[in-house]
Amino acid sequence: MSSAATRTTGQDHLWSVDDHLEDILTTVRPLEPIELQLLDAQGCVLVEDVMVPVSLPPFDNSSMDGYAVRVADVAGASEEYPAVLTVVGDVAAGQAEQPYVGPGQAARIMTGAPLPPGAEAVVPVEWTDGGLGEGPVSRMRAHSASPEGSYGQVHVHRQAEPRAHVRAKGSDVKAGDRALEAGTVLGPPQIGLLAAIGRGTVRVHPRPRVVVLSTGSELVQPDEELSTGQIYDSNSFALCAAARDAGAIAYRVGAVADDAETLRSTIEDQLVRADLLVTTGGVSVGAYDVVKEALSSVGDEDEAGSGIDFRTLAMQPGKPQGFGSIGPDHTPLLALPGNPVSSYVSFELFVRPAIRTLMGLKDVHRPTTRATLSADKALTSPKGRRQFLRGTYADGAVTPVGGAGSHLVAALAHADALIVVPEGDTSVEPGAEVEVVLLG
Repeated sequence: MSSAATRTTGQDHLWSVDDHLEDILTTVRPLEPIELQLLDAQGCVLVEDVMVPVSLPPFDNSSMDGYAVRVADVAGASEEYPAVLTVVGDVAAGQAEQPYVGPGQAARIMTGAPLPPGAEAVVPVEWTDGGLGEGPVSRMRAHSASPEGSYGQVHVHRQAEPRAHVRAKGSDVKAGDRALEAGTVLGPPQIGLLAAIGRGTVRVHPRPRVVVLSTGSELVQPDEELSTGQIYDSNSFALCAAARDAGAIAYRVGAVADDAETLRSTIEDQLVRADLLVTTGGVSVGAYDVVKEALSSVGDEDEAGSGIDFRTLAMQPGKPQGFGSIGPDHTPLLALPGNPVSSYVSFELFVRPAIRTLMGLKDVHRPTTRATLSADKALTSPKGRRQFLRGTYADGAVTPVGGAGSHLVAALAHADALIVVPEGDTSVEPGAEVEVVLLG
């Protein structure tokens, strides 16, 4: 973390959205790489190229259940004049030794089995009588039910081109190829590829551990009874879910009462499992804004990069914000406002990019686009503030959802985009082109 003392600090300075975000992203660094087992690495970012040690497939193999043959032996074969070949054995997937296929011979072969020596192509079982001498068959009988099928004769009713139905060695990837590049996010297909080339572990940036705390004596957990003046704690649930959606391992801490010492103690207890701390509530200018009270003086003057800076941003919603570090490891902490919409918008703009930076991702931002405003009346916005309004986006148009109030949770639940109104605009007319942040 860079020193809070080197920044223009506090409520005396009006921060722009861009400057606040830049301060966060130039301070937060990707987590140190670690070696993880494949399934533990899901969702993580590779820190180094992975090379292919062995070709895929590692040998020529059959793509069909059928018979491995020599091309010359089935040339001109038809139902009227089938080629009659002697079956010299079975070739099953995983079989170490294969029979040699000589002139006038065939080997019964299963999908994925190695092409036996001497064979040049595979004819599907549907092109043969399956060794029954009764015309074309639709499938191969199980070896356990019909072991005699691995010897005797087979009638082949169609000719085959060289290498027909043969998967060539290295046709997927070759030894020495680059399987995956550094910076790749490991999803199910990538983990499957790593397993296929024999890699049991990989070196990655781990998924960051994010601890979310909400503050407020008025907050009650869902399923509990509400008393007068109380509301349910929704912020910690929304932000914890948002952190997981961003790729983090997220832990939710139940609402902390408006007591500075209790909050400091709770945060200290959580540091052991946190790569990033997120608080919501208590950052404004009220008499009970406990986060500011608890964290404004936690920095150590002898430790560069410690302390939390509380700021005023030129944005709506989300004007009050806090950012800095805490604890012996200088764990980054972002303090968000308590109104639900302010909290969530702040998360999308500042916390999500921080999480994805910790993960080592190159692209840390939500995608943006330009859209036509579809509305019944002009949108208004306070001068000098960048406003983020909820909206729904489809087919190049965006429609506002709900009003500008930062408490409107229901409208937020129906939005899939944020409409951005620049600081210099106080009104946006229907039909105007606007910037849109796509939320998912």
